[in-house]
Amino acid sequence: MTQKRAYISVADKENIEILAKNLIDKKYEIISTGNTHKYLKEKGINVIESSTITGFNELLGGKVKSLHPTIFAGILANEQERLDKEIKSFDLVAVDLYPFENYMDKNVETETLILNIDIGGVALLRAAAKNYENVIVISDKKDYSIDLDEIDEDKRQKLALKAFSKTSKYDYLINKKLSKQFKYEQENKAFYFEKLQNLRYGENPHQMAGLYSFDKELDWELLNGKEMSYNNILDSTSALEIAAEFFDVACCTIIKHTTPCAVALSSNIETAWDKALDSDPISPFGGVVAFTQEVNLSLAKKLSAMFLEVILAPSYSIEALEELKKKKNLRIIKINTPYETILKFSEEEIKLTPFGALIQQKDTKDLDVSTFKVVTKKKPEQRELEDMIFAFKVVKHVKSNAIVIAKDLRTIGICGGQTSRVSSVEIALNKVCDSPKGSILASDGFFPAIDNIQIAAQNRVSAIIQPAGSIKDKEVIETADKYEISMISTGIRHFKH
Repeated sequence: MTQKRAYISVADKENIEILAKNLIDKKYEIISTGNTHKYLKEKGINVIESSTITGFNELLGGKVKSLHPTIFAGILANEQERLDKEIKSFDLVAVDLYPFENYMDKNVETETLILNIDIGGVALLRAAAKNYENVIVISDKKDYSIDLDEIDEDKRQKLALKAFSKTSKYDYLINKKLSKQFKYEQENKAFYFEKLQNLRYGENPHQMAGLYSFDKELDWELLNGKEMSYNNILDSTSALEIAAEFFDVACCTIIKHTTPCAVALSSNIETAWDKALDSDPISPFGGVVAFTQEVNLSLAKKLSAMFLEVILAPSYSIEALEELKKKKNLRIIKINTPYETILKFSEEEIKLTPFGALIQQKDTKDLDVSTFKVVTKKKPEQRELEDMIFAFKVVKHVKSNAIVIAKDLRTIGICGGQTSRVSSVEIALNKVCDSPKGSILASDGFFPAIDNIQIAAQNRVSAIIQPAGSIKDKEVIETADKYEISMISTGIRHFKH
């Protein structure tokens, strides 16, 4: 019986000896390259250097060592070809690749990137995966302890697909990084998602769902409660993205169905919660809450007094955590990622439609006070200006047509998702928890008619912030002047569909 052979070449040597010892126990002959050969020898494992079978030493400082007909014929040959050509075959190939992913978030010279693009390793994996019926391909160190006696057709196929997936991701990372390095925006887009975990279901129980990685993920910890659901993750994303707008102050954001119920700023985090809850005491039931500062015991007791699905914060005091953990199903999330970076985590948004995939830059456009235009005779007071900036940051995160009513750095009325802007204005003002007198109104888009301004005036709104750009701008501004409402034009639209 012909002795089985394995080819091993890995950049990361961690635990490779586990596989090698397993192969030796199964009477495999092991062929290996350069540093891998040296490493295994030092571990007392009998291995053969690849140059022994190819007849030539490594070339170009190690760039060329596995790219040889003897090696690739041994990997690619099927059973008949092995017999006809008397090819010494390989029965197992174990390879991992130069760690190009280590340079994705680093500013390095192009030369460094090029040096860390693996050529031979990718070719070996693809060759072994292509001939999976005859070759076991190991591309993941999780498989180093695999039971070689249990390798069946199904396992061979899964290992082959894992190898193809690895080379696919590798090409994606190279393409993405070099596109940035060369400052070249390619017309074709490639994306790669790795499953992090299965979710119980999607938006509804009949929908399957999973959580996948994409370039980089939030650093977070589940400190208590059930696993995060599909809807929990969507709501938590909305909560964090609004909180991230106010990362440098005490902010509380309450979310329900990806829509803000209330947002409030204050001098301390507990008061921010009080202000937010007072803005809408009904909707937060079963909601998601995000804080920009540590949750203390006093605040934790208030949070425990009502039913919430998820709480997110950068930290919790020991006493607060003990208090919150009394509710065993409450999901307590600790966010380790700095809030100021959260809005820039995903540079693009993807939506799949029957027409094709829609890809756009994420709306991270921030307000520039220097480009504000006061378009009315009446100028906003400093208090009003602060509320206007606050509300316009919030309105960006509300579904169009979006209207936010704010006063004293808290939202007091929010409406979005309506088919007419005037309906959103009416509903937002109807939801105001106290008198709207002296409040400000923020709109994500321009006003197509003066009826919006008239309704705001009837409710004694004192200032409006909006993008402008309507053919009715002149009439809208004249109406605001008529009712002595100050108005700012931002020139920035924040539609969210």
